[in-house]
This record gives sequence, C-alpha cells and structure tokens, in this order.
Amino acid sequence: MVQFQTTLNSLKSYEAGKPIELVVREFGIDPKDVIKLGSNENPFGCAPAVVKAVQDFASKMSYYPDDSYLDLKNALARKFDVTPDRIIPGNGSDQVLDFACRCVLGVGDSVLINRITFAMYRIYSLQCGAKVHSTETVPHDLDAFLDLAKIVKPKILFLCTPSNPVGDALSKSDVYEFLRRLSPETLVVIDAAYMEFGKQKDQNKFIPAKEVTDLFPNVFFTGTFSKVYGLGGMRIGYGIGSSELIKNIYKMRPPFSVTNLSALAATEALNNESHVENYLKSNLEELGRYEKFAKEESIEFIDSYANFITFFARKHGKSSTEIAQSLLRKGIILRDLKSYELNALRITIGRPEQNDKVLETLKTEFI
Repeated sequence: MVQFQTTLNSLKSYEAGKPIELVVREFGIDPKDVIKLGSNENPFGCAPAVVKAVQDFASKMSYYPDDSYLDLKNALARKFDVTPDRIIPGNGSDQVLDFACRCVLGVGDSVLINRITFAMYRIYSLQCGAKVHSTETVPHDLDAFLDLAKIVKPKILFLCTPSNPVGDALSKSDVYEFLRRLSPETLVVIDAAYMEFGKQKDQNKFIPAKEVTDLFPNVFFTGTFSKVYGLGGMRIGYGIGSSELIKNIYKMRPPFSVTNLSALAATEALNNESHVENYLKSNLEELGRYEKFAKEESIEFIDSYANFITFFARKHGKSSTEIAQSLLRKGIILRDLKSYELNALRITIGRPEQNDKVLETLKTEFI
C-alpha cells in the first residue's frame, strides 16, 4: 500500500466557491437567472480589449509561452515603478505564495497567520512540514502578531490586507511600524489581492509595493489579476520583492508556469485601467448600499475595504448555512463562512441590478 506523507492527515482541501453549474444542476434554475456573488469576481468582467486580444492570439495556444514573460513584467514594472528583476509572475497569486513557502520553510519551522485568513497560507505551510500558529482575533491585530512572534519566531508571517475572507484592512502607518519592530529574519508576505479596493475607499489603507519592499527587504508583496481586473478564469498573479528575494523565489518556479493567453490578458488589462477605475467606483457605491441595509436591518457586519462584505447571522435567527442554502435555492450564490468557524455570510458586491435582488431577498432571510 502506498504510504502518504503524515502531514496530509492534518490537511483539508481548499473549499472553493460554488459554481453556477452546480446551482443549475441541483435546482434546475436557468443559468441566466443565477446570481453568483460568492467568489469575489469582477461582476462586470474584464475590459473588452482584453477579450479581443485573447481572441486574436488564440491560434497561438499550441506554442509554449515566452518563459521570460518580459512583456508582462515590463508592464507590471511600469505600474509599480520597480525593475523587472523584482517581479515574479505566477499561475494566480496562490502559486507565488507557494513558491515563497517552499523557498523559506523547512520541517518544524514556524509560520504565523491571522485566525481568520486565506486558507492556502496554512495549507502551503503544512505541506512544507512547518508548524502554523495563529492569533485569536477575527480582524488583524498587529500587537497580537508581535506578542506571538516573540514566542514562536516565525520564518514566514502572512498579512492579508484588505483581508480575505472578512474584509478588514490595516493602515500603512501601522504596518510600517509593525515591520520596524519585527525581526528582519522573518519573511513577511503582504497579500494585496484586494489592495486596489482598499485604496479606493481609504488612501490610508494603501500600501505601495515599491515603497514597502524598498524599506523592508524581508517583505514579499503579492497581487492578482483575478479581482479588480476580472481575470479569475485566467489564473494570473504576481509577486514583488527585492531582487535577491525574487532571484531565490524564482528557483521554485517550474517552466512555463503562466499560459501565454493568461500573460497576454494580464498585459492588456494593464493597458485598460479606465475599465478598472469604473469598476472601483461602482463597487464603492454599491458597497455603501449593503452597509446602509445592514444598519437599517440591525445586521452586524465588518467594515470592508474589499469587493465584498461580511454579514453575521443573528444569534437567535437562521444560521449562516441556513440562509446560504435558502438563497442557493433561489439562484443566489453567496459564501457561507462556516468553514472558517464564523456564523457569517460573505457577499461579493455585484452589479446594481444584482444587488437589488440580493438585498430584497436578504430582507426575508434575516428575520
């Protein structure tokens, strides 16, 4: 019998958001009537120019990509005002997070994460044989991180800001003070998948990639094209750090880790920032509607700096799972946070007409 790694005994597979196809199969709902607001995708999709560029290049899919990804790295370098040798592309930002873990962690090393955070930090760390420690608070508490860091001496510390899955965000000044007090031997991963949304809502929450990695060589800044750029299906992300850090992380990268169509889509997306600006404006306006609704209905929620909002189920009402299942039968896909041990729902901010239906339906669910 095959003997598997003992670390697998403590691992759970990542639970992805429910796809539209599942709702169609289980409940017989017409696909055009399904509202999917469970995976934090851009409800407007990517820029039309990106679609056209991919269509025009589709005949090239039989060829391997240019493994230097120079066009994409140059475009990212212009956006973040860094040199291309400080950038690594990946098959989603998940992949560059995996690279970082495998580059630094050994068996028995410590990793420090927030209590409620992106599940892959724990999974990648455990795959390396590391020990994962977490704070006790739901929003990020930097003092709690510092106290625990003194005890466990982490090789890697993950800060997700704005955070997934609940949406809180740290201020730049607090993060910089935290980094000054932390050991420079700890690799600090700043997962900035939702940074554009945080910047749109509050400039004080914006952490510039160049500035933070210039000031702190032990910081690895990661981002994605899945959220604000609407390229979730293309699986394309990136990491930014010092040239020395990136040189070492690059050693973990397999050849052709990003498809040529994905790299092209991301490069073209960076040339269509007006599409992003329009989406950010709509997201902030529609987020305000959910906040107003929650206050009017006395629903506890977390102040969000992302493209989603977290609503807590009432203590003496339906559970988050009951609400999520009821909405699913009506063709509305939200994210139940039960797997994070929270009695809460995460709702991606959709298009105005989608939000009209969701908010109207939620009135009857939070009774």
